[in-house]
Amino acid sequence: MKKWLFTVLFGTALVLGACGGGDDDASDEPADNGDTASEESADNGEDSGGTVDASAAEEVFKSNCASCHGADLSGGAGPNLQKVGSKYSADEIADIIKNGKEGDQGQMPAGMATGDDVDLLASWLAQKK
Repeated sequence: MKKWLFTVLFGTALVLGACGGGDDDASDEPADNGDTASEESADNGEDSGGTVDASAAEEVFKSNCASCHGADLSGGAGPNLQKVGSKYSADEIADIIKNGKEGDQGQMPAGMATGDDVDLLASWLAQKK
């Protein structure tokens, strides 16, 4: 009976530990709200053709992508996206979001985001280099 209880408690702690631990502090990167035209925002927007509302993109990412790619883009069930912009352009990322992709770490399902969210995510992720 004690072994069964210990096993259940350990299993529960393991599952809860795997689901938690995301860092909700988004202060690591400065948010570009488009309010000011700075040299940094001009540099960050090279591939996307302009500035990206980072806070809106992060919200879309959290609700659609973080469960597989991690809250900090470090990966999990899906690949690490912290430097995805150095591998793919915004258009290529948008195509992957829309149509999905099979790769080394499994399959990216198609249509995880739709409409304007696709372009917002693709532009934001293309800046990750």
